[in-house]
Amino acid sequence: MAQGFTSRPLVDIRLEEMRTATGTPPYLESISLHVRYGEFFTFVGPPHSGKTAILRAIAGFLPLSGGRVIVDAEDIAHLPAARRGIGYVFHQGALWPHLDARAHVAFALDLGGVGRDDMAERIETVLRRLGLTDVAGRKPDDLTLEQRRRLALARALAVEPRVLLLDEPLAHLDPGARKTLRLEVARLHRDLAVTTICATRDAADALALSDRIGVVENGRLLQVGDPEQLYRRPASHAVAQALGPANYLPVKVVEVREIGVVVATEAGDRVPVAGIGAFRQGTPGVLVLRPETLSIVDAAMARGPSIPGTVSLRVFEGARYLYEIDIRTGTPVRVELPATDTAIFRVGDRVRVEVSSDTVVLLPADT
Repeated sequence: MAQGFTSRPLVDIRLEEMRTATGTPPYLESISLHVRYGEFFTFVGPPHSGKTAILRAIAGFLPLSGGRVIVDAEDIAHLPAARRGIGYVFHQGALWPHLDARAHVAFALDLGGVGRDDMAERIETVLRRLGLTDVAGRKPDDLTLEQRRRLALARALAVEPRVLLLDEPLAHLDPGARKTLRLEVARLHRDLAVTTICATRDAADALALSDRIGVVENGRLLQVGDPEQLYRRPASHAVAQALGPANYLPVKVVEVREIGVVVATEAGDRVPVAGIGAFRQGTPGVLVLRPETLSIVDAAMARGPSIPGTVSLRVFEGARYLYEIDIRTGTPVRVELPATDTAIFRVGDRVRVEVSSDTVVLLPADT
């Protein structure tokens, strides 16, 4: 490990049919997963989907009604939380108002059995690594929200846990602080290589930090994959929604081809979709269009598959333009274009939204 942290062997984690029947609903339903050695794995989903319950069950704060939690071939489900070798960063930090930053780290080290001879150096090392040296003597009320989040991380990492659990570690930070701390979490994982499991409702955090992602809803694990796979090829509407903004258009399959299908919107506009094998002619579905995969051209200049519409909204955000295009189905389509684009459209312009058959996703209507 870097900058004064000592190296510990990497561990993997296996959840085998993990279930709960207590705590806050939804209860977990047969969660099975292998988190690999040194991996950064993130559970993402809406509020009250079961993300935090999974972390609490791994840590030993939530009893299981069935299943196993295996860390490096050892089933730890029967062990008390203090003996599991797990560092936990709580959603709200769980800092003590009467202790300063240095005392928080010292308490964790004392609880972890670190001797007094090693403690002083360990405290200064972890405070320096998390950028807290200058505020080591301040109590939580005198720290910014970002500093409190850093302190919660420092306390968890000081004992050099086998596994690190992060529950919404970047929640409620302003955009600038969020980006800064997101980079710091990424650097920490790169340098320390501790097996890390995170829970978040923020798609940007999950996509930026994770080696793999699992989408959770109603206590169930819906889909697991690397960030690019889940973002580009979600298996359901819930998975697509959990990974960021998208347009959802009701369609019907009107033609089956050797390399895909052609669908028609409710207004009759036809769009080809590549690589679809399970859909038959006449099957209803939902077209998933990520805003950044679309482009806009003047209505008279469209060359590829496109949907006609009228610009109803344009917002400039510095690096990009956000457009809303009213199409004939009544549901506006959102399009994101880089600000470097030479073509700038105005409200009222008649345009066509161009769609790439390789980036569009077709889902069954019942998802």
